[in-house]
Amino acid sequence: MSKPLSTHLLASLLMTLACTSAQAQGVYRIVGPDGKVTFSDRPPADAQAPAAARSGGANAAASNGAALPYELKQIASRFPVTIYTGSDCAPCSSVRTMLSARGIPFTERTVATNEDIAALERLSGSSSLPFGTIGGQQLTGYSDVEWSQYIDAAGYPKQSQLPSSYRQPPATPLVAVKPVAPTAATPPKATAPTRPVPAAPTDGPTQSNPAGIRF
Repeated sequence: MSKPLSTHLLASLLMTLACTSAQAQGVYRIVGPDGKVTFSDRPPADAQAPAAARSGGANAAASNGAALPYELKQIASRFPVTIYTGSDCAPCSSVRTMLSARGIPFTERTVATNEDIAALERLSGSSSLPFGTIGGQQLTGYSDVEWSQYIDAAGYPKQSQLPSSYRQPPATPLVAVKPVAPTAATPPKATAPTRPVPAAPTDGPTQSNPAGIRF
């Protein structure tokens, strides 16, 4: 269990949050023409990721059509909250429940595949879950006291101010796989026309050979 932050440390925390409010990004898996796989925090040029998958905070609310109160929208824009969760993870459920109860708009990334785990290690330096970011501040694991102190330092209200119409956007995978363009169907091979086989001569007289002569 983390200890409460001192007043001096809390002030330093607020300054750190203000100076490092870079928004957490999704990680995209890109397969090049040569088959080489690379990862980037920028979506490929030909793929348009949904707004909720690229950003947190205020944009997450915009994606579900609910307008945030002005003050909350400003805070969410400066210090967006993103959490990284896994299945069968009790602490992940705890941080999700705490944020929802507090009325904090957030973006959730799921970590399920080996590629997700590798991307998480590049982001956080470990594969521990839950992992979260508040602006540029990173948090590994879950402690109600620690998370609450960082959220307070960012300026989020202690009571929910979310409108009743607000719905949390669905969680999305950490690694967004670039869709593979369908290949053109191979046209069927043309078959050579068959030549008619001449009929074998018949024995006996015919209209053109009344004598039935065979050579």
